[in-house]
Amino acid sequence: MINNKSHITQGGLADLKSEYQQLNNKRPRLVERLTDARNAGDLSENSDYLSAKEELEFMDNRLAELAEIISSAILITNGNKSAVSLGSRVTVTTNGAKHIFHIVGEWEADPKEKKISHESPLGKMLLGKKVGDAVEVNAPAGKIVYKVLSIE
Repeated sequence: MINNKSHITQGGLADLKSEYQQLNNKRPRLVERLTDARNAGDLSENSDYLSAKEELEFMDNRLAELAEIISSAILITNGNKSAVSLGSRVTVTTNGAKHIFHIVGEWEADPKEKKISHESPLGKMLLGKKVGDAVEVNAPAGKIVYKVLSIE
């Protein structure tokens, strides 16, 4: 169970609500499959029953987790463009290469999409920085310096 409030963007919240709805819509079919498998006979050797039972348990746990996140969500709004904050899209440069990162809450972080959590090492270092500021982040490859070029 999640004890903290979850910071999330409007898009991230919509994605979680969509996932919740999809799982909730699939659940009755899974319950029906479990019931059919249970009625098929010996449960100890019924792989469909065991599989459906595990899937239903996983689905119910995920539905509970999503409900908790959605109910405790704090919506991220990005009204401050003068300093990096939750919801900011920040353009940085490092070693001559430009990168654009979106600072998001932990539940929607996705490094492949350049969405980084405000709790990540880089996210923590960027929060509060202004255009022209530089941050130094310890990475497995050593220290990396990022310079803030713009904030949206």
